[in-house]
Amino acid sequence: MNTYQVQQFKKIRDEITRFMMMYKFALNEVETKIEILQEEFQMLHDYSPIEHTKSRLKSPESILNKLYRKGIDISLSSIKSHIKDIAGLRITCSFTSDIYRICDMLKNQRDLTVLEVKDYIEYPKPNGYRSLHLLVEVPVFMSDREERVCVEIQIRTIAMDFWASLEHKIYYKYNQAVPSHLLRELKEAADAAAALDRQMERIHREVKVIKEEQEEEEVELMNQLVINNQKFSIPDALLKLLGPDSKNA
Repeated sequence: MNTYQVQQFKKIRDEITRFMMMYKFALNEVETKIEILQEEFQMLHDYSPIEHTKSRLKSPESILNKLYRKGIDISLSSIKSHIKDIAGLRITCSFTSDIYRICDMLKNQRDLTVLEVKDYIEYPKPNGYRSLHLLVEVPVFMSDREERVCVEIQIRTIAMDFWASLEHKIYYKYNQAVPSHLLRELKEAADAAAALDRQMERIHREVKVIKEEQEEEEVELMNQLVINNQKFSIPDALLKLLGPDSKNA
């Protein structure tokens, strides 16, 4: 390999490295946003709708294979235009309602542009797959320019994630040719997982109502005095006198 060839090889390698770094930085941006939302909810509400997250970058080999399957020209601009799932983030929740809550929070992020939403929860795939997919565009500031980079976000419940992982392992084991009886059982398992999610959602709503009622009772108790087993309500006028404004009077 002569000097010119070596220089060309280095140039191509640097371009590919820079290209992949853009997706890594975009993924970092989204992960940071999710971490902030998770910590905020935990601190303020003593509860987080996010159980855990998992991120991944497609390998150059995997990207190349996808280009071949789609019959797309091999170039970095072509990859950016046609391959939208190079950077991927999976968010796992306990309840279905949390999925849509997280989706709304991400939509409210001003520097994120939501390009596409695919709701496989409301409209499951024929095999039973359920998940909410978002395709977002993230600004990435490189040393010499700003790039808008796509990140695919999948949001699922724990039950949905367990089913999807199992389905993926079975397809990998049988190299896509899964026996019909297993496909039938997988669909039944998906329906059972969906039923479990609905049941857990109902329980979650009931627990929330009970908690709110308990908080109301606690407030009422704070506004009462008990003397000789007799309850007295503290008048609002007296409560105002005991409030912080009375100190400055």
